[in-house]
Amino acid sequence: MEAMFDDLAAALREPRIDVSATVRAYALDLAGKLFLGIAIGVGIGIGLAIAG
Repeated sequence: MEAMFDDLAAALREPRIDVSATVRAYALDLAGKLFLGIAIGVGIGIGLAIAG
C-alpha cells in the first residue's frame, strides 16, 4: 500500500526541466517563423511581379 502512494507522489511531482529541450523548442519556433516570413515575402513578391 505504501508503494502505491510513493508512486502516486512521484507521478504528481513537477517534472525536471530539460534545458536542451527548451532550447530546441525555441529554435524550432524561430525556424518556423523565419520560414513562414520568407514564404510570405516570396509570395508577395511573385504577386507583385505578376500584377506589375
